[in-house]
Formats: sequence, structure tokens, C-alpha cells
Amino acid sequence: MDTPLWVPIFQTVVVFGYFLIVTAVLIWAERRIVAMMQTRVGPNRVGPFGLLQTLVDGVKMFFKEDLTPGMVNRPIYNLAPVVGVVAGFLSIAVVPIGGEVTLFGETFTLVVADLSVGALWFLAMGSLHVYSVFLAGWASNSPYPLMGGVRSSAQMVSYEIAQGLAIASVFVYAGSLRISDIVAAQSGDGLIAGMPGWYAIPLFPAFLVFVVGMVAEAGRPPFDLGEAEGELVGGFNTEYSGLRFGMFMLAEFMQVVTMSAIVVTLFLGGPSGPTFGLPDSVAWIMPIFWFFLKMSLFIFFFILLRGALPRTRYHRLMDLGWKVLIPVALVWVLVTAAFVLIEEQGGLTTEVRFTMIGIAAAIVLGLLLAAPARAKDTTPPEPEPAGEPDQPEHEEVAP
Repeated sequence: MDTPLWVPIFQTVVVFGYFLIVTAVLIWAERRIVAMMQTRVGPNRVGPFGLLQTLVDGVKMFFKEDLTPGMVNRPIYNLAPVVGVVAGFLSIAVVPIGGEVTLFGETFTLVVADLSVGALWFLAMGSLHVYSVFLAGWASNSPYPLMGGVRSSAQMVSYEIAQGLAIASVFVYAGSLRISDIVAAQSGDGLIAGMPGWYAIPLFPAFLVFVVGMVAEAGRPPFDLGEAEGELVGGFNTEYSGLRFGMFMLAEFMQVVTMSAIVVTLFLGGPSGPTFGLPDSVAWIMPIFWFFLKMSLFIFFFILLRGALPRTRYHRLMDLGWKVLIPVALVWVLVTAAFVLIEEQGGLTTEVRFTMIGIAAAIVLGLLLAAPARAKDTTPPEPEPAGEPDQPEHEEVAP
């Protein structure tokens, strides 16, 4: 039986509208929470508790004068922010925000597209977002935006490798790239009866790698090196204003929501959770509630990082990605594949399984703790301050 046309339209409107509303609330919540961390008030004038401040700022930015410098490459300069917003919207197309819903006799899931390669869709859209940042810096024909674009591009490409390896652990363990299969595999009991079957537990090192990588991929503090105001004025978006600058801001905040939704989907079971025996007419709300609750925890994590940590140095950011996260993620892919093969051959006892997980976790933790020490040992010594130049001795001239 063919699906009526209104079903995919309804799914698209609900999913995209949901993420847009969450993004607007995130902007307000971040300003309020960071203000409290800094003993300030934050937005509190427009609407109750300042809730409508985001809407007012968006309208103001939409009608604000949009200046285009004369030296820019206009077609690419105008295209760059559009690419960022489109990539952000497309990333969430495969994320289920709830379970099955029955409406007007039709039963469907709240997801835009359940692709057979959904896990790879995240990485593909993240790669498109790199073009937005780099093209903005390059098309501005200005030194600071160009430097910010190059920084951001190198940062995103480096951490995409670590994220890709972390996702590889997930689909090797699940045996499928389809997001619905990955979510369904986490809905039962975990390694111990009564524990959730979230992949964050057996794949904890991959989970940590993905969490660190998503902060760098979103360009958020302490990894916002592409927008370092103290060094690059404003980074890749220095020459932008008005609506196009607002599109970059929207893309950045959407990255926070998107990354939070992805990590919840891959490692914390997505919308799966108990329904507490509620009747079917009400139980469909619970998956939406669980997904929102899990996603809110990671959004709050992003906000806390911004208010608590200073911006790191660029070489430390790259060292963390290439020397720590990528090796750890690569090793854990091999460990995950070994566990899957052992399970196919008959499996291990629970005691042996936990012993092996404990040993692997101890090795990974040791590597993480040893990395800063090695970096400190290899840091070149600070140059000694230059003193007063030696004064030449005056020769005595005989009269």
C-alpha cells in the first residue's frame, strides 16, 4: 500500500520544526546559563524570563543592513553561509526524534528518511559543512578570515577522522548502518540484566572519542580556534554582516543540537526508554520525551564547556586529534571487531568479558593520561629574555 503524500510532508515539518525550536531555546538557555556562571543576569526583558529575546534578535538581524566589501568574491561569498545552513538541516534528516505514531489511520516513525547508510550520512553532511567555513574565509579576500577558514578546515577534517572511527565501532557492533537498526539494538537489556543496552557502555572509549570530537567539529569552546577574537578579529566570518552573519550563527548553534542528537542516537539509544505501562494513546509521547531529555544533557554539556574552559592553543588541539583520539578510536574499532567475531564463534562468559573490557579501558585511560605528560616533555623551552646588548669597550686614545 502506497504511503499518502501528507505523511512524508508531516514528518519533514515536524522533525525540522522540532530542531529549529530546540535551536532557538538553546540560544536563550546558553545566554542565561553562562550569565549565571559569570554572576550576570542575561536576557530577561522580552517575554517571560527573556524567552522571546532570540526571536527579536533574529528579526533584527534579518532586517539589519547587509554590507558586502568590495574585494570579496561575490558568488562564493554569498554561497558559503547557505551551504552551512543546508548541511545542518540535512544532517538531522536521518535522526528519529520519537517512536511510531498513528495518525488518521497511518502508522509512521518521526524521522524524515530512514536510509540504509544513515550512519555515513552524518559524516557526509559534516564534510559539506567544512566547505561553508573554508569558502567563507577564502572568498573574503582578507588575511584574518582566510587564516580562520584554514584553521577551521584543518580542525574539522582532523576530528572527522576520529569521529568516523568512533561511528565505525558502532556499526561494526550493531552489524548495520541503518539508524533504526542501531536504535532498536539498544532498546533491550545491556551486558547485565536490568541495565540499558546503550552502546555508550560496551563502546565507552569510542563514546568518549565521539564526544570530544563533536565539540571540535562544532567549533565550540574550548575548540573555537576558527573564531579566535584575540588573534583573528572574528575568524572566517569577519567580513560578514546582517542576514548572512546570522546564517553562520544559526549553523553554529544547529551544529550543537545536531551533534547532541547524533551522539544520543548512536550511543544512548535515541528515543528508546520505558513507557511505564501507559496506554498506547499516550505512550507515543514517551519516546519524544526521552529523546529530548537525553539531548538536553549534551546541550547543557556544550554550554558548561563554554562557561568553564578557556580557549586552547591550536597545536594542542591538533595534537589531541592526531596523537590521542585517532589512535584510541582505531584501536577500539579493532577491539570491537574482535569481540564481534568471538561472539559469532560462541561468545565469552560475562566474567571474562568484563575482565577484558576493564583491561582495555585501563590501557586507554593510561594512554590518555600519558599524552599530556609526553606533550609537556617535548615542549621546547621558552627562549630566555634578551638582555641589554653588550657595550663595546672604549679604547683609550693616546694624546
